[in-house]
Amino acid sequence: MERTCLAIILAAGESTRMKSAMSKVLHPVAGRPMIAHVVDGLASASISDVALVVGRDAEAVSAAASTGAVQVSSFLQKERLGTAHAVLAARETIEKGYDDVLVVFGDTPLITAAPLKAARERLAQGNDVVVIGFETADPTGYGRLIVENGELLAIREHKDATEEERRITYCNGGLMAISGGKALDLLARIGNANVKGEYYLTDLVEIVRSIGGRAIAVEAPEEELTGCNTRAELAYIERLWQQRRRHELMLAGVSMIAPETVFLAWDTELAQDVLVEPNVVFGPGVRVDSGAVIHAFSHVEGAHVRAGATVGPFARLRPGADLGPKSKVGNFCEVKKAEIGAGAKVNHLTYIGDAVVGAGSNIGAGTITCNYDGVNKHLTRIGENTFIGSNSSLVAPVAIGDGALVASGSVITGDVPADAVAFGRARQEIKPGRAPLLRQRYEAEKAARKKVKAAE
Repeated sequence: MERTCLAIILAAGESTRMKSAMSKVLHPVAGRPMIAHVVDGLASASISDVALVVGRDAEAVSAAASTGAVQVSSFLQKERLGTAHAVLAARETIEKGYDDVLVVFGDTPLITAAPLKAARERLAQGNDVVVIGFETADPTGYGRLIVENGELLAIREHKDATEEERRITYCNGGLMAISGGKALDLLARIGNANVKGEYYLTDLVEIVRSIGGRAIAVEAPEEELTGCNTRAELAYIERLWQQRRRHELMLAGVSMIAPETVFLAWDTELAQDVLVEPNVVFGPGVRVDSGAVIHAFSHVEGAHVRAGATVGPFARLRPGADLGPKSKVGNFCEVKKAEIGAGAKVNHLTYIGDAVVGAGSNIGAGTITCNYDGVNKHLTRIGENTFIGSNSSLVAPVAIGDGALVASGSVITGDVPADAVAFGRARQEIKPGRAPLLRQRYEAEKAARKKVKAAE
């Protein structure tokens, strides 16, 4: 029978060193709260039950941890009396009787399944406490793991260590696995006879040995146990996450000319044979299909770039952009909530928003879809194989039929039939004092819509 496991995430800290208006575990790594990365790390280790110990920003932290990957129950730690005290905030869940209890921190977003599984395997072999440690070139400030003949004898804090112990490079990563059947008894034995009067989880090692139990350590890569207390450490974690993800994508067949200049979101999907040039930023919600090219200095968010399409250089794809196969969005173009059909070209200096552009169409330089009237957004439909001349303004809602041609410099305010040629050069008119009246009308319309919505 598979062993059951409860993971307890400690996320109740005040985060004072972050100098922030919100809890540190809410700060994003790759565009996602770091606590969500921790939850996904647990899910990847096949852990389904999580107890989240919260304090500051409790509701927001609980919401960020509820990724859907695991079942999360939140417990409020009202007083901050040390790590062992924090674990006992989840006593109600621990009492359900799990085989393994795993304690992790909400500010270690780089953790993966491997060390968590390794710790659980050692519990299954009969050990009572398993500490996850790491080797480091500079152990200054870290608690040292005192290991002898495979057993963990103690965790010695740097300030308490002898000169010989300080030469040890095997350090405490803070994460710990505890035998579920003994967890509550062991935790109850932890005292607070120390300067701060707090209950420290690290005391478990010597406690379990004092009653004839066994404690050991397992090693994880140092970067996986990197915690976050300051903005500088947050930037370091971001760098490590980006390096890891770039490497994974390149091994999967993605080409990056200068990978250190490419920034990915937590959910960026790049298919095999995608080419990414230097200085590209991917926001959340991006999918790029095989053979597509993202040229330099482009920013892509919430977009789907289909096979063989090209983007940029210096292009911006905003949420809802959907580029068809072998289409092109060129330099200094912006696309928002718009479908660009297969083989269509939006080459330069153009804004396409709230629009559908048919296959094979060509949108000239400086074209704008005028989608916003100050109150509402409206749709522009451009048919297949149409040609829109440079510096044209398409005032939505408007539809331009298949094969139509719009002359350069036109302002199009009405539908254009298929295969027609449209000239829309309007004569200038000035209506003094009209702007405030229009604004008043817009505000009245907006207020009326809000009233209807509230009534619904």
